Amino acid sequence: MIDTKSISERISAVPLTNGRRIIAVAGPPASGKSTLSAALEQEIDDACVVPMDGFHLSNEELERQNLLSRKGAPQTFDVAGFSEVILALKERGEVPFPIFDREQDCVIEGGSKVKETDTTIIVEGNYLLLDVAPWSALASLWDLSVQISVPIDILKKRLIERWIHHEHSQDEAELRVARNDLPNAKFTLAHGLSADLTISIE
Repeated sequence: MIDTKSISERISAVPLTNGRRIIAVAGPPASGKSTLSAALEQEIDDACVVPMDGFHLSNEELERQNLLSRKGAPQTFDVAGFSEVILALKERGEVPFPIFDREQDCVIEGGSKVKETDTTIIVEGNYLLLDVAPWSALASLWDLSVQISVPIDILKKRLIERWIHHEHSQDEAELRVARNDLPNAKFTLAHGLSADLTISIE
């Protein structure tokens, strides 16, 4: 069980710059980033979650680059667009951002926004602490970074369950995980920068 209260207290102690603090919640796919971020959003006043998933390249662009089968890998995201939004968040003001509709498998541009009154911005995603360019340039933008560490066997089980939940058969789910999700998770674990706070899941 993750102690969200102590994490929220640690985040709330981070000084504001230009009226905001930008918090990274990183970890491999299915590590629990979205769940933790949503809980922290509820516990911290004037907080807003910005998911990295909204910056998936479109399926059309991935097909053009012959990357559709690798969707979710580091090279299948709009890192430049993501960086622009993070930089905009560091200035006090309203900032729209795209969200990813998992059911429709597509990005919805301007699907949500950070309000001018939001002071704690929780950015969550797989590659926020990746030590590989261009992702590595993001590290300097975080006022505090949180890494969720989960054993690979637990990640595999969760990933298979996720695909089955999205109406894939057991065999289809296991194949997708083996071909794409697990390689992405292992890459993240092998090429991660140190975080200010690491949460280990056993």
